[in-house]
Amino acid sequence: MAEGGMESSPAVCCVSVRSSLLFLLLCPSVLSQQDVRPNFLLFMVDDLGYGDVGCFGNDTIRTPNIDRIASEGAKLTHHLAAASMCTPSRAAFLTGRYPVRSGMAAHHGIRYLPNIASTGGLPPNETTFATLLKQAGYATALIGKWHLGLHCASTGGLCHHPNNHGFDYFYGTPITNFRECGEDGESIYYMSHLYAIYKQICWAYLAGAASLLLMKFLGKIHVRWLPLLTLVTLCTLVIAFPKVFLVQLRPWNCLLMENEKVAEQPYSLRDLTPNLVNKSLKFIDENAGRPFFLFHSFLKVHTALFATKEFEGRSLHGRYGDNIEEMDWAVGRILDALDQKGLSHKTFVYLTSDNGGHVEEISVKDGQREGGHNGILRGGKGMAGWDGGIRMPTVLRWPKDIRPGTVVDEPTSQMDVFPTVLRLAQLNTPADRVIDGRDLMPLLTGTKNLTDHRFLIHYCGSRIHAARYRPPTGGSIWKAHYATPKWDPGTEGCYEIFLCQCRGDYVNHHDPPLLFDVANDPFERSPITPESEPKFAEIISTIDKGVKDHMSSVEQVENQFSLRNILWRPWLQPCCGHFPFCSCTDVA
Repeated sequence: MAEGGMESSPAVCCVSVRSSLLFLLLCPSVLSQQDVRPNFLLFMVDDLGYGDVGCFGNDTIRTPNIDRIASEGAKLTHHLAAASMCTPSRAAFLTGRYPVRSGMAAHHGIRYLPNIASTGGLPPNETTFATLLKQAGYATALIGKWHLGLHCASTGGLCHHPNNHGFDYFYGTPITNFRECGEDGESIYYMSHLYAIYKQICWAYLAGAASLLLMKFLGKIHVRWLPLLTLVTLCTLVIAFPKVFLVQLRPWNCLLMENEKVAEQPYSLRDLTPNLVNKSLKFIDENAGRPFFLFHSFLKVHTALFATKEFEGRSLHGRYGDNIEEMDWAVGRILDALDQKGLSHKTFVYLTSDNGGHVEEISVKDGQREGGHNGILRGGKGMAGWDGGIRMPTVLRWPKDIRPGTVVDEPTSQMDVFPTVLRLAQLNTPADRVIDGRDLMPLLTGTKNLTDHRFLIHYCGSRIHAARYRPPTGGSIWKAHYATPKWDPGTEGCYEIFLCQCRGDYVNHHDPPLLFDVANDPFERSPITPESEPKFAEIISTIDKGVKDHMSSVEQVENQFSLRNILWRPWLQPCCGHFPFCSCTDVA
């Protein structure tokens, strides 16, 4: 008897079998699509410098697993982030579009989302490749750092959350690993130039209010006591608020979420790397039988630096080197899981950094350098057009089509991952918006030897600081700098303000632009002049036209970094426990 008490008929069974066979014969694409679609394993490191990796020239920090990806696949030597800061570069990576198109490019000084309880973030109408893969039946997960917002401005709902941008599963931090997340008491906000200005303004207000109070007491002026005391009280509160806020930053900002629920607050850095690795291993194990997309987004090597005991003191480069070596170990653990599941041959693997090493990152405690090394490249994180901030150490592997040991020297962009992933997954690129990325596969397979990017634009916030031009012939790659940050004398860093700014007295404007041939001068040490290059004016004119054409394609959208969108709202603060005393430990 069949289940439910109904006897199955041999005739019905035969019909069923014949129907199934007929369906398979008529619809081979259903099976073939399931069989040939690759898995995707994408790694993004935070603040890794171009000179931090073995296969990019570092012989004192051990990165055997990253080097293995390069030897078994390809190395991109001229791979560019769309911004030199994490939030906009990640937005561009996931959408294949310049950050300015989605409002993820700041008009003012703060170029990242500074807290969780704000309303800025990747807009709901932006499409990530995770969304398209999920719609096509992929299992999708983000493990680690997001930093593209949580809350909506209108409703307070989690419209910017990874679960609403294509990720079935999210485990990690919705923001970033701030200095405040460490246990040494250091703070990025104490070091910032904006905080210094804020303090000066606050003390000026308080001094003015105190002067009025003294003059009132001495009988020099005649004002009512109540408004005067109210003014003094408000000024005092304005000064006190940042102190209280900074004390609370660790429990408020340093949290882990599992999907939409707070899992740990504040998180413990000590074992965070292996914990995140285990989440990725579990995802691979649970989805080994179907196409999956895993984005493992490291909190390393951004400060606060942290490593397990096994990696402390191993590197010649102190805490920073220890963190890179532990990060590389994590990459190896996840690659080994693919091998053990027999999935390596059908998994596209990609590893990059969100922006360059942070050259101003120095520990207040002991003066140890805690930022990355950008090798031969000038500049670093936050410096717009200088290649140290935007040229990323990038390796990838796709055994089906990419020859081991492939090297691509042509300019490519992290935005190119968007159309590349979609092509490999047999999906169409959205036609309802401008996609700035270009398919990488022709360069990777050797069917093309010239990039599809004639121009690449380099933003500092919403301002264009530089542009890159690849002519259709010859070996030159020209780059024009319209503005560059003012470095401290004798250095290539903005140490007095911790992070270089984009405008005003903090930048040098160049007319005519500084021009370099970065194919032959990757150091950007020898500016091209009209005397040294007869076509100087023609090159600058061509780049100017490319910039204008790009600008004409950019539509005005809401800026996600406006004061209204980055303002901290206590009622939006994720909290396990009773606000403001948020505390819980992940027992999973």
